[in-house]
Amino acid sequence: MLQQATIAERILELVRAIPDCTLEEVAQQVPELHWYDVYIEAERLSRSGHLRLIHKSVLSTITLRLP
Repeated sequence: MLQQATIAERILELVRAIPDCTLEEVAQQVPELHWYDVYIEAERLSRSGHLRLIHKSVLSTITLRLP
C-alpha cells in the first residue's frame, strides 16, 4: 500500500487534472488502492481544507473539487 502522503498527492494531482471528478473516477485511476482508502484520504484532505467533497444525492455520488 502507498504511504499516506503519497495517496494524498495522487488524489490532489488527479483532481487538478480532472476538475470536478467523482470519487469513483479517482479510485479507478489508482487501482493499487482500495476505494475505501481513497475515500478516507479524501475525507482527511477535506477536513484539512485541501479538498472539497460535494455529496450529491443522485446515486450517492461524491464529487471532488479543490477549494
